[in-house]
Amino acid sequence: MFPRSILTVASLLCQWAAAQTYSSCNPLYSTGCPADTALGKAINVDFTKGAVNSFTSSGSVTYDSSGAHFTVAKSGDAPTLSSVFYIMFGKVSITMKAAPGAGIVSTLVLQSDDLDEIDMEWLGADGTEVQTNYFGKGDVTTYNRGAFNPAANNQNEFITYTVEWTATQVTWSVGGNIVRVLTPATADTNQYPQTPMQIKFGAWSGGDPSNAAGTIAWARGPTNYADGPFTMTVQSIAVTDYSTGTQYKYGDTSGTWGSIQAVGGKINGNSGGAASSVATADVPAVTSASPSIPAGLGSTHGSTSTLTGWPWVATTLSTVTGTSTSVAGVPSGWIITSSGKIVPASSAAVRKLGLPSVLPLFKISLTYPRHYQYQPPLTQRANRPRPPRRFLALALKLSRVGTTEAFQLPEQSSRGQTRRRRAMINRDS
Repeated sequence: MFPRSILTVASLLCQWAAAQTYSSCNPLYSTGCPADTALGKAINVDFTKGAVNSFTSSGSVTYDSSGAHFTVAKSGDAPTLSSVFYIMFGKVSITMKAAPGAGIVSTLVLQSDDLDEIDMEWLGADGTEVQTNYFGKGDVTTYNRGAFNPAANNQNEFITYTVEWTATQVTWSVGGNIVRVLTPATADTNQYPQTPMQIKFGAWSGGDPSNAAGTIAWARGPTNYADGPFTMTVQSIAVTDYSTGTQYKYGDTSGTWGSIQAVGGKINGNSGGAASSVATADVPAVTSASPSIPAGLGSTHGSTSTLTGWPWVATTLSTVTGTSTSVAGVPSGWIITSSGKIVPASSAAVRKLGLPSVLPLFKISLTYPRHYQYQPPLTQRANRPRPPRRFLALALKLSRVGTTEAFQLPEQSSRGQTRRRRAMINRDS
């Protein structure tokens, strides 16, 4: 069996990945809110290779060689992936096909604990456009910030959509072409998004018959589930955090980006790749403005219009104190790899695995696909005690597949494999 410390860490990771924790702490009203886990780097997640544990799921998300599938088949379905990390300014590029169907909404949302928000939404009733939107501090007293932008054939082909967010502008892009720009000057007063954002994406039914009439009308419903199921497919998502560090903290209750503190890093410490400002004249005109988006949401999260299971509908400032969410983040001693997997940091893994100090003296090599041998340096061969066989096997696994998969390595092999390995070791001693 593996040492108890390994099993304990693995158990904690499984528990952490299985359930997000939610907090009612809004940084606009308290200076004691938990810090947000920072991404602090760039990752590129390929969902055609399956799920990654840096995004947690709610509802049923399935995977195959096409990517991650978010299917709405009945009332209440709202499959979603949510990041366990936050970014403080950055770029998010998602390659996807939107879900078809009257009333069906495919969504990409960046949202902060104090309810700053940047959205892209695709209505299944029209496969030629995408809706762009933003909110600041959960203020939905007006719905004049949305716009429809061209996105032709978005239900039948994979298209890459990008949100780039900096202190000076937000740009929305379709297929590499910028379709909208927002600056602090052009945003509504105090509405420019500027606090650490979590990333969420998935599909839901705004046209569900149980929703408010205004929501159904906005989603171009009602939804007839007999015409389904309706599926959004995400091939990949690339995320770059323009700041660095391990956590982001709110320094006060102002909700301004200048109050955000990067623990172990720097705000805008990784912003060298950020695009320069884009003049409004360089951006194509929007298809149409949408002053009613999203009409009928109601004044609180208890409104019937929000009972579709979608977790990030904005709310009014009068009720905002109880709606902010936070996630458990990345366990201490673990890191997010460039492919979006959460694994033990290499140094921490070696300590937790308890590999003997003599192990670095041995050169481990792979001779045949299913056999291995080790060979000490010449000066070390005589009378050198060999490490236990289970450590050699574990070290081989580490060298071949990495620390995460090594946790699954059986301690004992079959008797035949043991004899073959012993013969190879004796031959080379």
